[in-house]
Amino acid sequence: MKMKNLFCYFVSLSIILVFFSCGNADDDVNFDINQRELGQGEEPDDCLGFGENELLLSIQNQSTALPGKVSILFRVSDTNGNPISGLTADQFTIYEQGRNDDCFNTISSSESLARISPNSQVFNNNTLLVLDLSNSVLESSLEELKTAASSFVTNVIPEPETESFRMAIYWFDGEDELHLLNPLTSSATELIAAIDGITQDISNDPSTDLYGAVIKSTDIAEDLIEENSQNSIVKAASVVLFTDGTDQASRFTEEAALRAVNQADRNISFFSIGLGAEIDTEVLSEIGKTASVFASNTEELEATFNQISQRVSEQANSFYLFEYCTPKRDGSGESNLVIQLTDGGLQGAVQTKFKADGFTGGCE
Repeated sequence: MKMKNLFCYFVSLSIILVFFSCGNADDDVNFDINQRELGQGEEPDDCLGFGENELLLSIQNQSTALPGKVSILFRVSDTNGNPISGLTADQFTIYEQGRNDDCFNTISSSESLARISPNSQVFNNNTLLVLDLSNSVLESSLEELKTAASSFVTNVIPEPETESFRMAIYWFDGEDELHLLNPLTSSATELIAAIDGITQDISNDPSTDLYGAVIKSTDIAEDLIEENSQNSIVKAASVVLFTDGTDQASRFTEEAALRAVNQADRNISFFSIGLGAEIDTEVLSEIGKTASVFASNTEELEATFNQISQRVSEQANSFYLFEYCTPKRDGSGESNLVIQLTDGGLQGAVQTKFKADGFTGGCE
């Protein structure tokens, strides 16, 4: 059905270094993959005839604002849960269904103004880089680790710098403490300077409290998520842990460490990097449940860190902010909304709903 009255409409896709959630809901999508990475929404109505989803769109949060704006934050992944980044506005089609419509009407692209806007003031992403500085690392691979960690910082921290994207660096040895090397900052220069300042005499305990580091870094990430939630900021955190061995201190159990990871907020991503022949790849893979990589020697270390930095960026950039001004008006009741994505030969779509209470003409 054609719309007779001209209305103002815009779509804004914002690729943001965030992982946001408003919690589980009764209508959570069920695509038979890791439910911690899915949000609200449901599969589109059969009347659209889309078929099975080959790409997954999981709505993380949605809201409306006068005079007639609908905003939706969602994540895109494939059916294995792998993030999909770098999408553009013209790959998305928007459908609405009002109470007088048998099926959905496409929002006309000729009546839309597409744009990219960061809206960074409402987003916050924190990465925790956790480094094993036990005796074995300090004696045999410190310089290679410093080079690799600096490369990681350069790849992950965006330019220009913004307070929305920050990183902190922690380190551990055998002590019952997760040592702070550099607090959260958006400055890559500051982080690299902290890494360059690591010396062989930094540690007082040659042992390795790996499981303690996992538990403590998870607790820090949880606190950051809670802090942002209370401030009405979109929340995100990634824990990236490097080690060249197994837990030797035995302060905490493997079970406790893995429980901390598996029960963590679903918007905390976990990555692990292992070096050498003494690591337990099975345990590190469970700790780095989002992605894990292993280097057999120090010559491979920087390339391995770079692999994880790419995954961290992809994970963050798979979240998009969609905003548009709807033609629905006050009194029109509840409307259904479908967002469809096409990427190459693949397609995916998700359906949600909104109320046009108080909506009038005009567009911000």
